[in-house]
Amino acid sequence: MKFALIKERKTPPDRRVVFSPEMLEKVKEKFPEAQFKIESSNIRIFTDQQYRDAGFEVSEDVSDCDVLLGVKEVPIPALIPDKKYFFFSHTIKKQPYNRDLLRAILEKNIELYDHEVITDENGRRLIGFGRYAGLVGAYNGIRAIGLKEKKISLPKAEGLPDLRAMLSELDKIKIPAYKIVLTGSGKVAHGAMEILDHMKIERVSPAEFLKNEYNHPVYTSIDVLDYAKRKDDGRGEVLDFFHNPGDYESDFFKFAKSADVFIAGHFYGQGAPVFFTAEDAKKENFRIKYIADISCDIAGPIASTIRPSTIAEPLYGYDPETEAEVDFREPGAITVMAVDNLPCELPKDASEGFGEMFLQSVIPAFFNGDKDGILERARMTKDGKLTEGFKYLQDYVDEP
Repeated sequence: MKFALIKERKTPPDRRVVFSPEMLEKVKEKFPEAQFKIESSNIRIFTDQQYRDAGFEVSEDVSDCDVLLGVKEVPIPALIPDKKYFFFSHTIKKQPYNRDLLRAILEKNIELYDHEVITDENGRRLIGFGRYAGLVGAYNGIRAIGLKEKKISLPKAEGLPDLRAMLSELDKIKIPAYKIVLTGSGKVAHGAMEILDHMKIERVSPAEFLKNEYNHPVYTSIDVLDYAKRKDDGRGEVLDFFHNPGDYESDFFKFAKSADVFIAGHFYGQGAPVFFTAEDAKKENFRIKYIADISCDIAGPIASTIRPSTIAEPLYGYDPETEAEVDFREPGAITVMAVDNLPCELPKDASEGFGEMFLQSVIPAFFNGDKDGILERARMTKDGKLTEGFKYLQDYVDEP
């Protein structure tokens, strides 16, 4: 089996890679029968020479490889027919902007394995950059406070060498006595929690958060049954929420009245209730001033997230009265951070962490007959057709 680490070609450039040179050495040690070739890249966080020094071939041509490993979507002209590809295709939610990409994958008889659907038998995701999105998203949210209020100063994460340097910058500052609400219970939320805990911001229960005011910063972590309730009796269960989201309504406004900062680290499923509406944000007792929307669902559950922002320009303002974008420094504006590719700001750490997960969960499946069904569950296309688990995308592919 011959694998290739492919060059990232999407714009803006992404410096991440599936395996660092050091992690690739560990793969070879564990699976000596695996061969690897590195497609030359001048943007990757690890240089071509670092891979050569680790004993790997670097080439402009990887067409002789069987399995091509990337991170972001591969542009259609760069797709090599009849290969197996791993990357984030951003098609599983029927994203209109990638419909042509999925069509091309089918036309070129490519077997697509999407990192996002690499799961265990219980449907739990095994691969991803979620932790790093949470780390950078929370850091950017804290940085937003400094930029608007000019009381603290933090450099951009992308200009720092690694996570250790980012944490070191946080050690130099103190934030106001704000109340922070964090949503979610997965890797993204836990990454954000790492930042808040590193800053020694006190964690309090949701009940304490809603009841009390503090003379120091605090945060609370909430999950679905804290911010949503059944429409009929106000109670609910987590599994019921995920299976029947339409039976629930938002119960988030009580936190919107109590929090100054909202860090959104949840997964938002189709049909679930929104967190707050544009009308909610107009209310006098709506208190939130800063939103770090790591989930970044546009025109969805968070009314102020009206577009994604960029690493270059991570912040914009949302005027609740006009429902329009304004400068984030405007008095009365809600400051929004909605960067949709946050892990790109920590490319070294993110790549190292991703490679560790990929080695543990995916590479063995190529050499043990896929005994746990890892590859089978993640394979979206085969023989020019959608596989059984992804036939729901057929109307998306066929749409004119």
